[in-house]
Amino acid sequence: MDPISDMFIRIKNAQYAGHKTVSIPYSKFRYELVKTLERSGYIKDAERRGKRIKRFIEIELKYEDKVSAISGVRLLSRPSRRVFAHAKELRSICRHGGVAVVSTSKGVMTHKEAMAAKIGGQLIAEIW
Repeated sequence: MDPISDMFIRIKNAQYAGHKTVSIPYSKFRYELVKTLERSGYIKDAERRGKRIKRFIEIELKYEDKVSAISGVRLLSRPSRRVFAHAKELRSICRHGGVAVVSTSKGVMTHKEAMAAKIGGQLIAEIW
């Protein structure tokens, strides 16, 4: 299974179950994705925990009036099919009013941050 889709599925399932926190295996890319979600306001906090091989990311989930902040996730890129977009194409990406997560040459950021910096990149997921 794709590790990025696994991460988003763990977050969604934990929110549907009403958990306060969820743990996912650590990687630099996943940590940058989670920090982008934190900046966008979809999760409360994310911290690296553990040492060496037993590293993981502990995510504190965010709820608004007992309703989860993330109501849906759509993966745009997969290992078998990567999706890229130029800076001008990023305006039409997010249809549900949420944010799209983009991996650019300047790091992982939302589509709004990428449009402001005038950079394109690989579209990872759309979150609303």
